[in-house]
Amino acid sequence: MNVLGFGDNTVDRFVDRGTDYPGGNCVNVAVYARRLGLDAAYLGVFGDDGPGARLRAAVSAQGVTADRSVVRPGTTSVSTLRVKDGDRVFLGYEPGGGAVAEPLPLTPELLAYAASFSLVHSSVYSGTEAELPALAAAGPLVSFDFSDEEEFRAPVYLDRVCPHVDLALLSCSHLDETATRALLAEAVRRGAGLALATRGLHGAVAYDGRNTAVAPARTADPGAMSDTMGCGDAFLTGFAVSLLRDGWSRSVPPSPQALRDALRRGAEAAYDQCFVEAAFGCGWPAPAGRD
Repeated sequence: MNVLGFGDNTVDRFVDRGTDYPGGNCVNVAVYARRLGLDAAYLGVFGDDGPGARLRAAVSAQGVTADRSVVRPGTTSVSTLRVKDGDRVFLGYEPGGGAVAEPLPLTPELLAYAASFSLVHSSVYSGTEAELPALAAAGPLVSFDFSDEEEFRAPVYLDRVCPHVDLALLSCSHLDETATRALLAEAVRRGAGLALATRGLHGAVAYDGRNTAVAPARTADPGAMSDTMGCGDAFLTGFAVSLLRDGWSRSVPPSPQALRDALRRGAEAAYDQCFVEAAFGCGWPAPAGRD
């Protein structure tokens, strides 16, 4: 079993700490899969600036292979945030500039490489939508993070992505349980094999078109936490790795018990992430004068 993160990377700048950290949804999932004992790799575009070089070094230091990724002229994107009562609060986003902003196309060679993984993960921030049909047809399971923004819940977007996704992650902490279940059903109806909703302190729900599984969150003392950066990515990874270890494939869907076990593993992974600085540590001083 192995996992490939295919898509975004970024710098998470904590202004209250004066520290930059490596991150990005697809980077995080690869790192967390490696942390859970699977072989993992990252495939994407790094900037040729200093933060890009630090990101590459940090990913490699976690035991994640990134040798098929490319380096392009341009600046690395930066998410700006601070911590309040243990939670990370986003303040702004500076997109990457230059050729870094262009998604990495799957050439025949890269498609064959991606097909060698048990699971390939991507996201709405990765610009990989056009690659999903070929990726799914090549054989690996595909997971996709739809985030929490309404533009990525629109029928036209769901219809473009869901038919090529085996696991759809939807952040639903702003929705009640009825609305959450309706959104999961919509994602499955439009083609996703399985949909997972994380709801913060209200737990998580999984639905595969036949079975629904619900699990409470495992809460942490805010005074003991580092921050909540990466908790959603950790939940997804713990959930997916549990299903892979239980034999999940397109021909073998998860059993109801496997879904419940996976939700529990996801909650445990998210809880453990609360005590990690930023996505996975490895910080460096932020540039002076940036806040």
